[in-house]
Amino acid sequence: MKKVYFDNGSTSFPKAPGVAECIAEILTHGSYNINRGGYNSAYSLSDSIYLTRENLCKMMNGPKARNVVFTNNITTSLNMILKGFLKPGDHVVTSSMEHNAVMRPIVQLEKMGVKYSVAQGDEEGFVSAEAVRNAITDETKAVVMLHASNVCGTVNDLESIGAVCKEKGVFFICDCAQSAGVIPIDMVKMNISCLCFTGHKSLLGPQGTGGFIITPEFEKHVSPLIAGGTGSISDSLEMPLSMPDKFESGTMNLPGIVGLGTAVQFVNEVGIENIHKKEMEITKYFIECAKSLPDVRIVGKKEDTLMRTAVVSLDFEKHDNAEVSYKLDDEFGIMTRCGMHCAPMAHKTLNTFPQGTVRFSFGYFSDINDVDYCMDAIKKLIK
Repeated sequence: MKKVYFDNGSTSFPKAPGVAECIAEILTHGSYNINRGGYNSAYSLSDSIYLTRENLCKMMNGPKARNVVFTNNITTSLNMILKGFLKPGDHVVTSSMEHNAVMRPIVQLEKMGVKYSVAQGDEEGFVSAEAVRNAITDETKAVVMLHASNVCGTVNDLESIGAVCKEKGVFFICDCAQSAGVIPIDMVKMNISCLCFTGHKSLLGPQGTGGFIITPEFEKHVSPLIAGGTGSISDSLEMPLSMPDKFESGTMNLPGIVGLGTAVQFVNEVGIENIHKKEMEITKYFIECAKSLPDVRIVGKKEDTLMRTAVVSLDFEKHDNAEVSYKLDDEFGIMTRCGMHCAPMAHKTLNTFPQGTVRFSFGYFSDINDVDYCMDAIKKLIK
């Protein structure tokens, strides 16, 4: 049976060329520990890790390479930032389109005395700067929200929202899980205090990699959530305050980070704009084809491909979405994702709660011919 992967919103596949080989090379010939081993091979690996920091920093126009902190995933990054910064009595603004990677930490913090307000998104999943402005109070310490929706692909205007945060004197924390590597991001222009990213989606790297890029101003206000060995200032029982050691306790996924570095180099060589252009060609074609499907609702933006990613959700109004998704895989080998996508608030905003949607998400390596195959399969299932 033919296999078609349309679940890049979950994790990209295939990964960038050379990623698997790079990881295998390290595991086979030199899986050393940086900041610990006092020998040349460990120093060489440390250089590779630092190069990955530099390339990510340049890609996002971040402050300094040392302000790029690696974690296992963006969920860890968001937890470290939110729980290391917010204190009882603080107020934070988020949006109605958030993934649970933002909402669950906030709800946990609410039980400890942190308050939050929600900026409401519209029926296409767009959260306006004005909605964010209206949610900010005198007690607000930060705005934390996503760049692009993992449910419908709508991209928010971070530059306008960042300008509101600057005007109001609050920090701006961004969940860029769905945008890093496919949508241009400029931390300075967007006034982003902390950009949280994951390595395994549009950056085309392996699972188990992620991190955040934090400004020096904001970093001073965030306490390390995890403490332990860093390989630096080992004579002290206190966590070092130098970056990135302040937030990087314990042994990291070094093979994964070097693999991510290979992926980032590939993304830079191809060009984010070129990657996005190709993905939008496939997305536009898919949406145009889907418009002719009977009793199928396209969720979110459907008239153009401006301010969106290659994530498209369909709601099969006269069929069970879970059954459609299952049969697409079982009978046609088409891999999608069905359900809540870990974003129940987003589905309530988009009027797809509780049934959820069938999500089709394309990547740079997706084939437009597979869209025709997919549409033929859908027509057979819903006839």
